[in-house]
Amino acid sequence: MKNTFLIICAVVSLSACGDKAQTAGGARQDAAPYTGTGKPFADQAWKQGDKASWESHLKTRGQNSQNEYSRTN
Repeated sequence: MKNTFLIICAVVSLSACGDKAQTAGGARQDAAPYTGTGKPFADQAWKQGDKASWESHLKTRGQNSQNEYSRTN
């Protein structure tokens, strides 16, 4: 009984040593981000597939909603 308990404890404690290597593979993109997903987007100002619209939308979002300095004034 004592030997079985020791074996189970050894197996449980050694099971944590079997971690797989985590490599940063990054996200794979088959298409440009501005092409969209084909599903309707919440913001009507952006048109899927229009690169200029995509860039202006990101610029506006960066200036208005993600700039902490302008939000505190």
